[in-house]
Amino acid sequence: MLHPLRTLRRAARTVAAGAVALLLPLAGAATASADQAAGATAGAGYWHTSGRQILDSGNQPVRIAGINWFGFETANYVAHGLWSRDYKSMIDQMRSLGYNTIRLPYSDDIFAGTDPASINFSGGMNGDLQGLDSLQVMDRIVDHAGSVGMKVILDRHRPDSAGQSALWYTAAVPESTWLANLKSLAARYAGNDAVVGIDLHNEPHDPACWGCGDTTKDWRLAAQRGGEAVLSANPDLLIFVEGVQTYDGVSGWWGGNLMGVAQYPVELSVPNRVVYSAHDYATSVAQQPWFSDASFPANMPGVWDKYWGYIFKQNIAPVWVGEFGTTLQSATDQKWLKALADYLRPTDQYGGDSFSWTFWSWNPNSGDTGGILKDDWTSVDTVKDGYLASIKAPGFGDGGSDGGGDDTEAPTAPTGLTVTGTTASSVSLSWQAASDDTGVTGYDVYRGATKAGTTTGTTYTDTGVTAGTSYTYTVRARDAAGHTSTPSASVTATTTGTGGNTGCTAAYTVNGDWGSGFGVDVTVTNTGTSAATSWKLTWTYGGDQKITNMWNAAYTQTGAAVTVTNTDYNGSLAAGAHTSFGFQGTPAAGAVPTVSCTLS
Repeated sequence: MLHPLRTLRRAARTVAAGAVALLLPLAGAATASADQAAGATAGAGYWHTSGRQILDSGNQPVRIAGINWFGFETANYVAHGLWSRDYKSMIDQMRSLGYNTIRLPYSDDIFAGTDPASINFSGGMNGDLQGLDSLQVMDRIVDHAGSVGMKVILDRHRPDSAGQSALWYTAAVPESTWLANLKSLAARYAGNDAVVGIDLHNEPHDPACWGCGDTTKDWRLAAQRGGEAVLSANPDLLIFVEGVQTYDGVSGWWGGNLMGVAQYPVELSVPNRVVYSAHDYATSVAQQPWFSDASFPANMPGVWDKYWGYIFKQNIAPVWVGEFGTTLQSATDQKWLKALADYLRPTDQYGGDSFSWTFWSWNPNSGDTGGILKDDWTSVDTVKDGYLASIKAPGFGDGGSDGGGDDTEAPTAPTGLTVTGTTASSVSLSWQAASDDTGVTGYDVYRGATKAGTTTGTTYTDTGVTAGTSYTYTVRARDAAGHTSTPSASVTATTTGTGGNTGCTAAYTVNGDWGSGFGVDVTVTNTGTSAATSWKLTWTYGGDQKITNMWNAAYTQTGAAVTVTNTDYNGSLAAGAHTSFGFQGTPAAGAVPTVSCTLS
């Protein structure tokens, strides 16, 4: 998708009216059952294809159910939003919402040692990104995604940050540069199975052709050259190949026309590596003839069958809808998104025997679609996210390879946690060292649910506390592979002096209710006169409401009773300050409960 820098418009895309939709049989792979979908977590290691399915290293079917996080392809030369958030908290939030894969667009500019712009380092935010170039920041994003069980698909989105190109090369960025950079990127992540593949070029369009034989325009032939370059450096990667705009006189979305695959499939020297990628959008991007068809939205499955769905249905290869999105403002767009989600196949019915996808976009600053995040880069558009609930899929375990080799064991829990001293403004702790098969690299100290800090030793002094207040601490050990231990036994410490902060309000706002589910935003405000280091909310539902997922907070629910506590990055609230979190639940919202709020 085209999205100039942090500005917000893109030109409408004109397409010719399509031919009558083909009626295509469902053939090939057997349908996965819901029982299979609920089985062991899939996604281990590198992936390969078999017919229309993507399989992990243990031959379990995998469904990519992910999100696009753009920015490396722009003149910021880094994923957007880091001016507001820590990159780890963003990735953790993606995972908490049920997205299991990140599509990460980039341009060839980043291979020239570009310096990322607009990263916020205040208060320790993004601290481990300071001094890094764009590719090194990408390394950190990949590593953290892998450590929390997410996969990454790298997307060559633009030749340079100035804008998209119809062909895979330009006068300034020739094919030789494209191939060299694809090979370099594949080699960079060789051995790190958090990166499962590369999308060779974003949205080829006219004059790009498919199967025409002109090596300067035939995207299918170019994709074969690009795929071979990637596989020469890392034969384990998947090769994601988008379509074109026009085939045999029939036009569609940029990159969304894969009609030519039936006669001219992409053929590579390493078998079982090709995944075809379609893009599909709603009227907020551009008007298309099928939206004004009298039978809309019932006509849409036939449209999708014609352009790309037949590849999956005829068991030719897997299909990944690498981009689809909408502002969701019009009734037409709402019907389109509902129809597309149904077409992509519900996970609870089909499991991994389904179309894969990455929604456009995580970013709110995509002008013609908006994002899953709202403009504050924290709150979630729960209505939009709710449309995707049926096609989300499980994450991929405890993470891919992230520098820890074959290490699969977490460290032992630290023992002997002791309070060694308190003052009005600090708590000092010590503990016995944990053990690990490859060595402990550090410890995370938790004050309640809040991560108070990290250390490489076995002592820590917490200074983020208030006089005359009790705190509970635990410690977790961490190894080089990113595995963390179970928590130590807890200890309680009470700071000296008098103090504390009890002034707190919480505004509970239902922002969406679609009958079978609902979304809520909650704003917590410190109304006291002194700073707080943590907060807790409680409420009791009057019906059978059940929280299904939450972001920017942690929760427990026992029957109708709910307790919510802060995360490690939003517990501290200055006097008068506020923070927000959100969640989704089922079935309908019901009456707004009375929320109690306390600070410490």
